[in-house]
Amino acid sequence: MLRTNIDKTVMQSLQGKIHHPINPSPFRVDADGNAHVLPATGGITYNVKVGDCAFGWSGDHVEPGVSIRNEDRNENNAMMLFACIGNEARIVTGDAKGAKGFVIGKHGGIEHVLIQFEKDDLEKMAVDDKILIKGFGQGLKLLDYPDIQVMNVDPRLFLNIPIKEDNVLKVPVAAEVPAYLMGSGIGALTAFSGDYDIMTEDLDEIKRLGLDKLKFGDLVLLRDCDNSYGRGYLKGAVSIGVVIHSDCIKMGHGPGITTIMTCKKSLIEGYKDENANILNYIDYIK
Repeated sequence: MLRTNIDKTVMQSLQGKIHHPINPSPFRVDADGNAHVLPATGGITYNVKVGDCAFGWSGDHVEPGVSIRNEDRNENNAMMLFACIGNEARIVTGDAKGAKGFVIGKHGGIEHVLIQFEKDDLEKMAVDDKILIKGFGQGLKLLDYPDIQVMNVDPRLFLNIPIKEDNVLKVPVAAEVPAYLMGSGIGALTAFSGDYDIMTEDLDEIKRLGLDKLKFGDLVLLRDCDNSYGRGYLKGAVSIGVVIHSDCIKMGHGPGITTIMTCKKSLIEGYKDENANILNYIDYIK
């Protein structure tokens, strides 16, 4: 068992409301210059959920489940920073009051926290319903691996991942992504909030690497990607992330990845596991 400071990691209330989809322009332009009218971010997405394939949807940056935000920028920044994948979420207003779900990702740019609920609960929800999150995870440390940073992940989820120790940490992953495919989100101030995208314009390369089979919630290894103090390229660095939104048609974009581990040194390795999805590690929400 990995030694952590879970007993000293703070759990704190966070709250947002279901955010209506917004669309400043009717058209989204693809890499070939074609204009499309497509569903995108926000709202309650009834038929897209964790475990579904992130590719093939007739949409752009589609967010599975429920998308929440605060209109107060400082409050929303805090929610985006301190909400972690796997955190318990609970509806506190409306017809679905009391229903529980869990955080599945944080989408930068639009600044949404994404949450999965049961289908029957989605049917009772409405835009502007408030959702309380038990923010838990930022500040988690690996006591025997000080060079490895952990971020954006509930400690209970993290400790349920079958990570193997052999002087390095071997993490189950659905796929490996080379640094040259990481696009939108590079250069961000921090990886403790939001995500960045796998670029998918070169579909032949995506298929060659098996990335076209990725599902929402899958764990992926990002090769030569340093997410320590922002997002960038560093030879030998390794990061682990979770697929949080769908493929995109815009150039430089694709499925979004929220980082949960990073190291400037090659102290993280991946081993292929088709079951490497957060759905298989969340058993603590009752």
